[in-house]
Amino acid sequence: MEEERLSFMVFQQIGTAFNNTSSLPLENQTRIGIALSGGGVRGISHLGVLKAMDEVGLIPSAISGTSAGAIAGVMYAKGFAPDEILEIIIQTNYFKFIWPSVSWKGILKMDQVIPLYEKYLGVDDFSSLRIPMTMAATDLHLGQTVYFSSGELIRPLMASSCIPGMFEPILLDGRYFIDGGVLNNMPVEPLQDSCDVIIGVNCNHLPIEQNIRHIKSLIERTVIMSMNYNVYSRRGMCDHFVEPPGLARFGVLEIKKAKEIFEIGYQTMMEYISLHLQQDGIATKSII
Repeated sequence: MEEERLSFMVFQQIGTAFNNTSSLPLENQTRIGIALSGGGVRGISHLGVLKAMDEVGLIPSAISGTSAGAIAGVMYAKGFAPDEILEIIIQTNYFKFIWPSVSWKGILKMDQVIPLYEKYLGVDDFSSLRIPMTMAATDLHLGQTVYFSSGELIRPLMASSCIPGMFEPILLDGRYFIDGGVLNNMPVEPLQDSCDVIIGVNCNHLPIEQNIRHIKSLIERTVIMSMNYNVYSRRGMCDHFVEPPGLARFGVLEIKKAKEIFEIGYQTMMEYISLHLQQDGIATKSII
């Protein structure tokens, strides 16, 4: 009970900070960090979560992300509204920029997404972002997670979302990198020293499945369980953990379900805010 009371007090501080941003110096404001997991198209749910936060005035001071979470995070950090990002994803059909460039190192090459990122991100540097952003990628040579938060922006973003076996590894500074979710699918660690409150968001909730009838379903479910294991190992590092239900039923490339996935993320976060913030007058705006 005491832990719950303290949790509410923390979010009351958040609400007060955002109600008084014009009068408080930056150093006195509560700093919110949000860590966004990878998960392919399921990562579109992060945009719904961010939209819900926007609507109640909970604006992140820092963002970290892996793979799809890095893509959603960097676009938001650039200044695009969540609804805008959703429309960009749908209208551009992200995957048409990749297919059918094939190489022997992987099924697909990612180089053709560079013009797309250049169009929407503009300056290829982390300093061009409005909100500090960190993305995780996996160094194949060292077998370690590497965090990128400064300098060149686009190629680290490509590395963070480079699904192994599907995309050719990304070469950076003489080393090959693949998807950050291999070792860290919800990078909370970069936020720990700079944020007062950390919100972790996982977009791979796995529903109960009684009958697994196909090898494809078996492989997909096994991969998601592996990703979730390293997410759940970091859950204790978060002050709050949000997991939109049942998203693992959507395929990693199922772009036609983008709006539905977005809505699940939005509704889940609005419910979370209502349960943990709104009833006690903690959130900064009313939920209509």
